[in-house]
Amino acid sequence: MRIMAIDYGDAHTGIAISDPTGFLAGFTTTIDAYRPEVVADRVAALAREHGVEELVLGHPINMDGTRGPRSEKAQAMAALLRETTSLPVVLWDERRTTIDAHQILFNSGKNAKKRKKVVDAVAASLILEGYLTYKKNHL
Repeated sequence: MRIMAIDYGDAHTGIAISDPTGFLAGFTTTIDAYRPEVVADRVAALAREHGVEELVLGHPINMDGTRGPRSEKAQAMAALLRETTSLPVVLWDERRTTIDAHQILFNSGKNAKKRKKVVDAVAASLILEGYLTYKKNHL
């Protein structure tokens, strides 16, 4: 079963899609759009194109476990994605994924300009890897 992870952002949304077995992260891309409806439509198109059966949306919870405006935006996007794609959407705690993505790219020698172009896709890959590991160990 293919699973798509989404790192939703105001201007850039990272996408990572698993391989057909649902065990490894594979395809990655970035959607550059500001309007949630445009993001949802592009997610739906990618899901159809790649045969995705489940969506995992990064849920930005504060480090202290509280939920703020970013969490509310993610919950609204989850509802929009369910409506647009008719696929199940799992909200996944994404604390530190963007920080970790920047660190991975920095350590691989990418300069700031190159990091900015791919950091959202790398963050989506980290969300996907975390979710796939969870499913492997708990389901």
